[in-house]
Amino acid sequence: MSRIGKKPVEIPPKVKVAVEGRHVLVEGPKGKLDLDLPDPIDAAVANNRVSVTSRGEGAEAKARHGLARSLIHNMVRGVTDGFQKKLEIQGVGFKAVVQGKILNLSLGFSHPILFQIPPDIKVQVTENTQIQIDGANKQKVGEVAASIRRFYPPEPYKGKGVRYVDEKVRRKEGKTVQ
Repeated sequence: MSRIGKKPVEIPPKVKVAVEGRHVLVEGPKGKLDLDLPDPIDAAVANNRVSVTSRGEGAEAKARHGLARSLIHNMVRGVTDGFQKKLEIQGVGFKAVVQGKILNLSLGFSHPILFQIPPDIKVQVTENTQIQIDGANKQKVGEVAASIRRFYPPEPYKGKGVRYVDEKVRRKEGKTVQ
């Protein structure tokens, strides 16, 4: 058995978890999430805890056991607290604006970049350069943040671009004139 998979997931008071066969549904104050469990994995709810069990003994079954437990834990945490990623834009004239369900990015190209915000994700822009992404689904929040960063990753010479708030960019020395 997986060490992580053995631990039961505690269910907070405002969260409802339903297991129907291989389908897990989690509902809470921040929204609803669902998951289809991988093949050798089963889940059960008892005493305000979700326990995950594996029917297989191989390495792949152990890995999926821990994965399923982590995904359920992230779902429970997502519907109670939610997940958040913060990005910052650095560069002269670089800015971002939210217009309805579209994020308008000006990143020094000849045209603005229009990014369609998914329906269950909330994006806020402060000071024209700070982007905050919130949502209940950890995978979707991370994917939206990575997609926005991918438009102009930080470059190593001047440090311009879109980066995570806690990201460190190694700077390179430019060419020297002799």
